[in-house]
Amino acid sequence: MANLHPRTQLSKESIFSHMSRLAVQHGAINLGQGFPSNPPPAFLQEAARRAIGTVDQYTPPIGLPRLREAVAQDLGLAPEDVVITAGGTEALHALAESLYGPGDEVVMFEPYFDVYIPQARIAGAEPVMVPMRLTDRWEVDLPALERAITVRTRALLLTNPYNPTGSVFSRTEAEQIVALARQHDLWIISDEVYDELYFGPPPIRLRELAPERVFTVGSAGKRLEATGWRIGWILTPPGLAPQVAGMRQWSSFCSAAPLQAAVAEALPIARKEGFYQQLRESYGRRKDLLEQGLRAMGLQTFAPAGSYFLTALLPELDAETLVREGGVAIIPGSAFYIQNPAPKGLVRFAFCKTEAEIEQALERLEGYLKKVHS
Repeated sequence: MANLHPRTQLSKESIFSHMSRLAVQHGAINLGQGFPSNPPPAFLQEAARRAIGTVDQYTPPIGLPRLREAVAQDLGLAPEDVVITAGGTEALHALAESLYGPGDEVVMFEPYFDVYIPQARIAGAEPVMVPMRLTDRWEVDLPALERAITVRTRALLLTNPYNPTGSVFSRTEAEQIVALARQHDLWIISDEVYDELYFGPPPIRLRELAPERVFTVGSAGKRLEATGWRIGWILTPPGLAPQVAGMRQWSSFCSAAPLQAAVAEALPIARKEGFYQQLRESYGRRKDLLEQGLRAMGLQTFAPAGSYFLTALLPELDAETLVREGGVAIIPGSAFYIQNPAPKGLVRFAFCKTEAEIEQALERLEGYLKKVHS
Protein backbone atom coordinates (compact mmCIF):
# COMPACT_ATOMS: atom_id res chain seq x y z
CA MET A 1 0.00 0.00 0.00
CA ALA A 2 1.01 3.59 -0.54
CA ASN A 3 2.25 5.39 2.57
CA LEU A 4 1.37 8.79 3.87
CA HIS A 5 3.95 11.48 3.32
CA PRO A 6 6.66 11.60 6.03
CA ARG A 7 5.54 15.12 6.96
CA THR A 8 2.58 13.54 8.74
CA GLN A 9 5.07 12.57 11.44
CA LEU A 10 5.08 16.26 12.34
CA SER A 11 1.39 16.04 13.18
CA LYS A 12 1.30 13.75 16.18
CA GLU A 13 -0.95 14.57 19.11
CA SER A 14 0.33 17.71 20.83
CA ILE A 15 1.29 17.66 24.49
CA PHE A 16 -1.57 20.06 25.18
CA SER A 17 -4.21 17.78 23.68
CA HIS A 18 -2.57 14.79 25.32
CA MET A 19 -2.64 16.28 28.82
CA SER A 20 -6.18 17.59 28.36
CA ARG A 21 -7.32 14.12 27.31
CA LEU A 22 -5.67 12.61 30.39
CA ALA A 23 -7.27 15.29 32.57
CA VAL A 24 -10.73 14.31 31.34
CA GLN A 25 -9.95 10.61 31.65
CA HIS A 26 -8.76 10.91 35.26
CA GLY A 27 -11.03 13.69 36.50
CA ALA A 28 -8.07 16.04 36.94
CA ILE A 29 -8.10 19.82 37.18
CA ASN A 30 -6.62 21.06 33.93
CA LEU A 31 -3.93 23.67 34.53
CA GLY A 32 -2.18 22.43 31.39
CA GLN A 33 -3.89 23.61 28.21
CA GLY A 34 -4.49 27.36 28.01
CA PHE A 35 -8.22 27.78 27.55
CA PRO A 36 -10.32 29.83 29.99
CA SER A 37 -12.90 28.26 32.28
CA ASN A 38 -15.17 31.30 32.15
CA PRO A 39 -17.40 32.12 29.14
CA PRO A 40 -16.84 34.99 26.69
CA PRO A 41 -18.26 38.38 27.74
CA ALA A 42 -21.99 38.90 27.26
CA PHE A 43 -21.47 41.68 24.70
CA LEU A 44 -19.57 39.25 22.46
CA GLN A 45 -22.18 36.52 22.79
CA GLU A 46 -24.97 38.96 22.01
CA ALA A 47 -23.11 40.23 18.94
CA ALA A 48 -22.79 36.66 17.67
CA ARG A 49 -26.50 36.01 18.10
CA ARG A 50 -27.26 39.11 16.07
CA ALA A 51 -24.82 38.10 13.33
CA ILE A 52 -26.07 34.53 12.85
CA GLY A 53 -28.67 34.56 10.12
CA THR A 54 -27.36 37.84 8.75
CA VAL A 55 -23.66 37.31 8.03
CA ASP A 56 -23.45 33.65 7.06
CA GLN A 57 -21.75 33.32 3.69
CA TYR A 58 -18.13 33.43 2.55
CA THR A 59 -16.14 36.52 3.33
CA PRO A 60 -13.09 37.55 1.28
CA PRO A 61 -10.02 35.51 2.29
CA ILE A 62 -8.45 38.73 3.56
CA GLY A 63 -11.32 39.09 6.02
CA LEU A 64 -14.66 40.79 6.63
CA PRO A 65 -14.12 44.49 5.87
CA ARG A 66 -15.75 45.69 9.08
CA LEU A 67 -13.50 43.42 11.18
CA ARG A 68 -10.36 44.57 9.37
CA GLU A 69 -11.44 48.14 10.12
CA ALA A 70 -12.12 47.34 13.79
CA VAL A 71 -8.72 45.69 14.24
CA ALA A 72 -7.00 48.56 12.44
CA GLN A 73 -8.74 51.18 14.54
CA ASP A 74 -7.93 49.33 17.76
CA LEU A 75 -4.25 48.92 16.90
CA GLY A 76 -3.64 52.17 15.05
CA LEU A 77 -2.85 51.12 11.49
CA ALA A 78 -4.48 51.03 8.06
CA PRO A 79 -7.19 48.40 7.39
CA GLU A 80 -5.32 47.57 4.18
CA ASP A 81 -2.57 46.02 6.33
CA VAL A 82 -4.87 43.60 8.21
CA VAL A 83 -5.55 39.96 7.27
CA ILE A 84 -8.18 38.01 9.24
CA THR A 85 -7.37 34.35 9.92
CA ALA A 86 -8.83 31.25 11.57
CA GLY A 87 -7.11 31.96 14.86
CA GLY A 88 -3.49 32.69 15.65
CA THR A 89 -2.41 29.21 14.55
CA GLU A 90 -3.55 29.73 10.97
CA ALA A 91 -2.00 33.19 11.01
CA LEU A 92 1.36 31.65 11.89
CA HIS A 93 0.91 28.95 9.24
CA ALA A 94 0.09 31.51 6.56
CA LEU A 95 3.19 33.49 7.47
CA ALA A 96 5.39 30.39 7.40
CA GLU A 97 4.11 29.62 3.89
CA SER A 98 4.56 33.26 2.84
CA LEU A 99 8.00 34.02 4.25
CA TYR A 100 10.25 30.97 4.04
CA GLY A 101 10.83 27.70 2.25
CA PRO A 102 13.39 24.98 1.46
CA GLY A 103 16.93 25.96 2.38
CA ASP A 104 15.85 28.75 4.72
CA GLU A 105 16.39 28.90 8.47
CA VAL A 106 14.02 30.39 11.04
CA VAL A 107 15.49 31.48 14.35
CA MET A 108 13.29 31.12 17.42
CA PHE A 109 13.71 30.83 21.17
CA GLU A 110 13.51 27.83 23.46
CA PRO A 111 11.26 27.19 25.29
CA TYR A 112 9.01 27.50 22.24
CA PHE A 113 5.30 27.25 21.46
CA ASP A 114 4.60 23.86 19.90
CA VAL A 115 3.27 24.93 16.47
CA TYR A 116 6.36 26.90 15.49
CA ILE A 117 8.66 24.01 14.58
CA PRO A 118 6.26 21.83 12.56
CA GLN A 119 4.98 24.85 10.66
CA ALA A 120 8.53 25.83 9.72
CA ARG A 121 9.36 22.30 8.59
CA ILE A 122 6.13 21.89 6.62
CA ALA A 123 7.17 25.03 4.74
CA GLY A 124 10.53 23.36 4.07
CA ALA A 125 12.59 25.55 6.40
CA GLU A 126 14.76 24.51 9.31
CA PRO A 127 14.19 25.91 12.82
CA VAL A 128 17.26 27.14 14.70
CA MET A 129 16.73 27.29 18.45
CA VAL A 130 18.24 29.83 20.84
CA PRO A 131 17.74 28.98 24.53
CA MET A 132 16.44 31.67 26.85
CA ARG A 133 18.52 32.33 29.95
CA LEU A 134 16.86 31.36 33.24
CA THR A 135 18.20 32.89 36.43
CA ASP A 136 15.58 34.41 38.73
CA ARG A 137 13.72 35.39 35.55
CA TRP A 138 13.61 34.56 31.84
CA GLU A 139 15.94 36.66 29.69
CA VAL A 140 16.95 36.86 26.04
CA ASP A 141 20.49 35.68 25.36
CA LEU A 142 21.30 38.33 22.75
CA PRO A 143 24.85 37.12 21.95
CA ALA A 144 23.48 33.61 21.35
CA LEU A 145 20.74 35.07 19.16
CA GLU A 146 23.29 36.90 17.04
CA ARG A 147 25.45 33.77 16.71
CA ALA A 148 22.43 31.80 15.47
CA ILE A 149 21.91 34.07 12.46
CA THR A 150 23.50 32.85 9.23
CA VAL A 151 23.27 33.68 5.54
CA ARG A 152 20.39 31.18 5.37
CA THR A 153 18.34 32.89 8.07
CA ARG A 154 15.10 34.24 6.68
CA ALA A 155 13.14 35.29 9.76
CA LEU A 156 13.04 35.64 13.54
CA LEU A 157 9.96 34.13 15.19
CA LEU A 158 9.15 35.66 18.58
CA THR A 159 6.29 35.70 21.08
CA ASN A 160 5.57 38.67 23.35
CA PRO A 161 4.13 38.25 25.97
CA TYR A 162 5.89 34.94 25.88
CA ASN A 163 4.21 31.54 25.88
CA PRO A 164 5.24 29.43 27.80
CA THR A 165 7.37 31.58 30.12
CA GLY A 166 4.99 34.50 30.74
CA SER A 167 7.91 36.88 30.26
CA VAL A 168 7.80 40.17 28.37
CA PHE A 169 10.68 41.64 26.36
CA SER A 170 12.29 44.70 27.89
CA ARG A 171 12.64 47.74 25.65
CA THR A 172 16.38 47.08 25.41
CA GLU A 173 15.78 43.47 24.34
CA ALA A 174 13.18 44.51 21.77
CA GLU A 175 15.37 47.25 20.30
CA GLN A 176 18.38 44.94 20.04
CA ILE A 177 16.31 42.22 18.36
CA VAL A 178 15.04 44.73 15.82
CA ALA A 179 18.57 46.04 15.26
CA LEU A 180 19.75 42.50 14.47
CA ALA A 181 16.86 42.00 12.05
CA ARG A 182 17.73 45.22 10.24
CA GLN A 183 21.43 44.41 10.16
CA HIS A 184 20.79 41.02 8.55
CA ASP A 185 17.68 42.07 6.56
CA LEU A 186 15.37 39.58 8.27
CA TRP A 187 11.62 39.40 8.65
CA ILE A 188 10.24 39.33 12.19
CA ILE A 189 7.11 37.37 13.07
CA SER A 190 5.87 38.71 16.40
CA ASP A 191 3.27 36.45 18.01
CA GLU A 192 1.37 38.89 20.23
CA VAL A 193 -1.84 36.99 20.95
CA TYR A 194 -1.56 37.93 24.66
CA ASP A 195 -1.04 41.61 23.88
CA GLU A 196 -3.76 42.78 26.30
CA LEU A 197 -2.84 40.39 29.10
CA TYR A 198 0.02 41.89 31.12
CA PHE A 199 0.68 42.72 34.76
CA GLY A 200 2.99 45.72 34.55
CA PRO A 201 3.79 48.21 31.79
CA PRO A 202 2.21 47.32 28.42
CA PRO A 203 4.44 45.10 26.27
CA ILE A 204 6.37 46.78 23.48
CA ARG A 205 4.78 46.15 20.10
CA LEU A 206 7.64 45.22 17.80
CA ARG A 207 5.73 46.55 14.82
CA GLU A 208 6.10 50.05 16.21
CA LEU A 209 9.88 49.65 16.18
CA ALA A 210 10.15 48.21 12.65
CA PRO A 211 6.90 48.49 10.69
CA GLU A 212 8.67 47.67 7.43
CA ARG A 213 9.67 44.14 8.50
CA VAL A 214 7.40 43.00 11.36
CA PHE A 215 4.37 40.76 10.89
CA THR A 216 2.22 40.78 14.03
CA VAL A 217 -0.13 37.93 14.95
CA GLY A 218 -3.15 38.68 17.14
CA SER A 219 -6.09 36.74 18.54
CA ALA A 220 -9.65 37.65 19.43
CA GLY A 221 -9.86 34.29 21.17
CA LYS A 222 -7.24 35.32 23.73
CA ARG A 223 -8.51 38.88 24.10
CA LEU A 224 -12.18 37.97 24.44
CA GLU A 225 -12.02 34.61 26.22
CA ALA A 226 -13.29 32.71 23.17
CA THR A 227 -10.41 30.49 22.08
CA GLY A 228 -12.70 28.10 20.19
CA TRP A 229 -14.04 30.84 17.92
CA ARG A 230 -10.79 30.83 15.93
CA ILE A 231 -10.70 34.48 14.93
CA GLY A 232 -7.19 35.89 14.61
CA TRP A 233 -5.34 38.40 12.49
CA ILE A 234 -2.06 39.34 10.89
CA LEU A 235 -0.77 42.91 10.73
CA THR A 236 1.54 43.11 7.75
CA PRO A 237 4.13 45.65 6.61
CA PRO A 238 2.55 48.11 4.17
CA GLY A 239 1.41 46.58 0.89
CA LEU A 240 1.89 42.90 1.77
CA ALA A 241 -1.55 41.92 3.09
CA PRO A 242 -3.00 40.77 -0.28
CA GLN A 243 -0.14 38.31 -0.86
CA VAL A 244 -0.44 36.85 2.64
CA ALA A 245 -4.23 36.59 2.27
CA GLY A 246 -3.65 34.86 -1.05
CA MET A 247 -1.68 32.14 0.77
CA ARG A 248 -4.23 31.55 3.52
CA GLN A 249 -7.10 31.17 1.06
CA TRP A 250 -5.73 27.68 0.31
CA SER A 251 -6.22 26.53 3.89
CA SER A 252 -9.51 27.71 5.42
CA PHE A 253 -10.36 30.31 2.72
CA CYS A 254 -12.12 32.43 5.35
CA SER A 255 -12.91 32.41 9.05
CA ALA A 256 -16.46 31.89 10.33
CA ALA A 257 -18.40 34.85 8.93
CA PRO A 258 -20.84 35.51 11.80
CA LEU A 259 -18.03 35.26 14.35
CA GLN A 260 -15.97 37.76 12.36
CA ALA A 261 -18.95 40.13 12.47
CA ALA A 262 -19.38 39.56 16.20
CA VAL A 263 -15.72 40.30 16.93
CA ALA A 264 -15.92 43.44 14.76
CA GLU A 265 -18.76 44.68 16.95
CA ALA A 266 -17.12 43.59 20.20
CA LEU A 267 -13.61 45.03 19.82
CA PRO A 268 -14.59 48.70 20.27
CA ILE A 269 -16.95 47.76 23.11
CA ALA A 270 -14.16 45.91 24.91
CA ARG A 271 -11.91 48.96 24.63
CA LYS A 272 -14.60 51.48 25.59
CA GLU A 273 -15.91 49.52 28.59
CA GLY A 274 -12.49 48.70 30.03
CA PHE A 275 -12.89 44.97 29.50
CA TYR A 276 -9.16 44.36 29.08
CA GLN A 277 -8.34 46.15 32.32
CA GLN A 278 -10.93 44.02 34.13
CA LEU A 279 -9.42 40.93 32.53
CA ARG A 280 -5.91 41.91 33.68
CA GLU A 281 -7.14 42.49 37.23
CA SER A 282 -8.96 39.16 37.30
CA TYR A 283 -5.99 37.24 35.94
CA GLY A 284 -3.67 39.11 38.27
CA ARG A 285 -5.60 37.78 41.26
CA ARG A 286 -5.48 34.24 39.87
CA LYS A 287 -1.78 34.55 39.10
CA ASP A 288 -1.05 35.67 42.65
CA LEU A 289 -3.19 32.87 44.10
CA LEU A 290 -1.31 30.23 42.13
CA GLU A 291 2.12 31.71 42.69
CA GLN A 292 1.65 32.19 46.43
CA GLY A 293 0.28 28.67 46.77
CA LEU A 294 3.25 27.15 44.95
CA ARG A 295 5.75 29.18 46.94
CA ALA A 296 4.07 28.14 50.18
CA MET A 297 4.96 24.56 49.20
CA GLY A 298 8.59 25.62 48.86
CA LEU A 299 8.62 25.59 45.07
CA GLN A 300 10.57 28.06 42.96
CA THR A 301 8.38 30.07 40.60
CA PHE A 302 9.15 32.63 37.91
CA ALA A 303 6.65 35.48 38.07
CA PRO A 304 4.98 36.11 34.70
CA ALA A 305 4.80 39.66 33.37
CA GLY A 306 2.15 38.69 30.81
CA SER A 307 0.00 35.88 29.33
CA TYR A 308 -1.82 33.45 31.64
CA PHE A 309 1.06 31.06 32.12
CA LEU A 310 3.42 30.58 35.04
CA THR A 311 6.57 28.47 35.05
CA ALA A 312 8.00 26.78 38.10
CA LEU A 313 10.51 24.11 39.10
CA LEU A 314 9.08 20.85 40.43
CA PRO A 315 12.05 18.48 40.58
CA GLU A 316 11.33 14.75 40.69
CA LEU A 317 7.77 15.19 39.48
CA ASP A 318 6.43 13.46 36.38
CA ALA A 319 3.54 15.30 34.75
CA GLU A 320 1.75 12.18 33.52
CA THR A 321 2.00 10.55 36.94
CA LEU A 322 0.67 13.73 38.54
CA VAL A 323 -2.42 13.84 36.34
CA ARG A 324 -3.16 10.16 36.97
CA GLU A 325 -2.39 9.98 40.68
CA GLY A 326 -2.59 13.58 41.86
CA GLY A 327 -5.53 14.84 39.82
CA VAL A 328 -3.77 17.92 38.38
CA ALA A 329 -2.76 18.41 34.73
CA ILE A 330 0.26 20.58 33.92
CA ILE A 331 2.68 20.75 30.99
CA PRO A 332 6.24 19.41 31.44
CA GLY A 333 8.96 21.85 30.44
CA SER A 334 10.57 19.24 28.18
CA ALA A 335 7.64 19.73 25.76
CA PHE A 336 8.97 23.21 24.95
CA TYR A 337 12.52 22.14 24.05
CA ILE A 338 13.88 20.22 21.08
CA GLN A 339 17.52 21.21 20.56
CA ASN A 340 18.61 22.20 24.09
CA PRO A 341 17.97 20.54 27.46
CA ALA A 342 15.09 21.92 29.49
CA PRO A 343 15.91 23.23 32.98
CA LYS A 344 15.51 20.33 35.41
CA GLY A 345 12.04 20.18 36.87
CA LEU A 346 10.57 22.92 34.67
CA VAL A 347 6.77 22.87 34.32
CA ARG A 348 4.14 25.28 33.02
CA PHE A 349 0.85 26.08 34.74
CA ALA A 350 -2.10 27.81 33.04
CA PHE A 351 -4.02 30.05 35.45
CA CYS A 352 -6.87 30.87 33.05
CA LYS A 353 -9.14 28.85 35.31
CA THR A 354 -11.49 29.86 38.13
CA GLU A 355 -10.07 30.72 41.54
CA ALA A 356 -11.93 27.72 42.93
CA GLU A 357 -10.23 25.43 40.41
CA ILE A 358 -6.81 26.89 41.21
CA GLU A 359 -7.39 26.48 44.96
CA GLN A 360 -8.47 22.88 44.51
CA ALA A 361 -5.51 22.16 42.23
CA LEU A 362 -3.14 23.57 44.86
CA GLU A 363 -4.69 21.36 47.53
CA ARG A 364 -4.33 18.30 45.31
CA LEU A 365 -0.76 19.17 44.37
CA GLU A 366 0.25 19.73 47.98
CA GLY A 367 -1.30 16.43 49.03
CA TYR A 368 0.41 14.60 46.19
CA LEU A 369 3.82 16.08 46.98
CA LYS A 370 3.47 15.16 50.65
CA LYS A 371 2.59 11.59 49.67
CA VAL A 372 5.55 11.37 47.30
CA HIS A 373 8.01 12.72 49.87
CA SER A 374 6.69 10.76 52.84
